[in-house]
Amino acid sequence: MITATSLTKSYGNLQVLRNINLTIQSGEIVSVVGASGAGKTTLLTILGTLDRNDGGTLTIDGQNVSAMNDKQLATFRNEKIGFVFQFHHLLPEFTALENVCIPAFIGRKNKAETEKRAQELLAMLGLSERSSHKPNALSGGEQQRVAVARALINEPAVVMADEPSGNLDSASAQHLHELFFQLRNELGQTFVIVTHNDKLADMADRKLIIRDGTIAS
Repeated sequence: MITATSLTKSYGNLQVLRNINLTIQSGEIVSVVGASGAGKTTLLTILGTLDRNDGGTLTIDGQNVSAMNDKQLATFRNEKIGFVFQFHHLLPEFTALENVCIPAFIGRKNKAETEKRAQELLAMLGLSERSSHKPNALSGGEQQRVAVARALINEPAVVMADEPSGNLDSASAQHLHELFFQLRNELGQTFVIVTHNDKLADMADRKLIIRDGTIAS
């Protein structure tokens, strides 16, 4: 699913990633942990094609994304990668259903089919009764589940999550963690999760430890 070979990344004179080599299989849940500043989020943004590596190659779902131009990369990202962040980034003027649909509409998918798929995802996540509510009428946990549905609307090959439960209370965080494994089992999703939550990290199929820009284990 994802193969990174000798990835490097620097910002000015600061080298953040050093010779990263990793392979993530389809349907695998991988957690990425490490101290602040170790390079976790930089690695995730590069794996998610939000930023480019300076050196090395990155292949996702059989395609060499390192060789793509910006337009090709934007299309690939919309079709193949879903994102869940610590803060849900829902648009306040739109309902839960409308927020979920946005990536599909950007990809110019059929409106009726998209809305049907969005309703199915919201139902799977226990939000059928909340689809017409705007974000300010939803709890923190509900908002994050809407963000998860939005990440899944285009049936991406992989979901990248950056501290997805960092802004949630313990009960909502536990529910979200269990949800990732449910989605993997039911939909076959691949997840790469950067987290400081030891419990979530240990639940993953594999835990990668980033130390000084390299994978320590």
